[in-house]
Amino acid sequence: MRYIGAHVSSAGGLEKAVFRAFQLKATAFSFFTKNQLQWSALPLSLIEIDNFKKACNQYNFFFEKIIPHSSYLINLGHPDDNLLKKSRVAFINEIKRCDDLGLFFLNFHPGSHLNQISEMDCLSRISESINIALEQTKNIVAVIENTAGQGTNVGYRFEHLYEIINKIDDKSRVGVCLDTCHLFAAGYDLRTKENCQNIFNNFFNLIELKYLKCLHLNDSKKEFNSRVDRHENLGLGQIGTLVFEWIIKNKSFDNIPMILETKNSKMWIKEISWLKSLK
Repeated sequence: MRYIGAHVSSAGGLEKAVFRAFQLKATAFSFFTKNQLQWSALPLSLIEIDNFKKACNQYNFFFEKIIPHSSYLINLGHPDDNLLKKSRVAFINEIKRCDDLGLFFLNFHPGSHLNQISEMDCLSRISESINIALEQTKNIVAVIENTAGQGTNVGYRFEHLYEIINKIDDKSRVGVCLDTCHLFAAGYDLRTKENCQNIFNNFFNLIELKYLKCLHLNDSKKEFNSRVDRHENLGLGQIGTLVFEWIIKNKSFDNIPMILETKNSKMWIKEISWLKSLK
């Protein structure tokens, strides 16, 4: 079965995110468990937790097909020790929120070196940050998202993801989310079937399919290898529709949640319907 959805708003209560996903006829979704522009939040109340779980059950969403996203403020590879500690505390708190909600995953962007340390040192800091977070939490799998390589962000090469995972002590609690816009912007050309096959084979050979926990399906507003992260609706950007058809038809991705983060949310229901129709 294909589990397809979008990153929906949780404004008004976390249970509202579930209902919004249901309205899209989605079978998976992503959301923020707190205001992503703030470092901290009050702990979830028992009522909030219960309302969220009841909504998931009511609208038939499996908890393992829900992929919450962490705050963009978090930089697990920060070169400044004090700001690194602040990011680690926030990351741990977000993992605990996901666990309280009965979820399985937390998706996050790895981090940035800010031109103050090398990429390799930044990747090592990210691995160390994840290890610290996993030691202080339970259950949740930390899902690293590939980046477009914009600015000083690391994680734009499969080799970066491999380096991070290689230094994780508990590899059962780490995974990867691949974003198609980010891949394309980072120099992975997804415009032919042959390229798609080769690119994902490279990922599987280096990192392994078992680590792939989620796919973000986004077209790219910017051109190939631009290193600029600008999402566009499916078929309206520089990538086209071939890769999305290829992904849907590829049996390797059975049961992996596929999440839209495309620009115009009014098109989500149409995009989800189109993706579901592909066989």
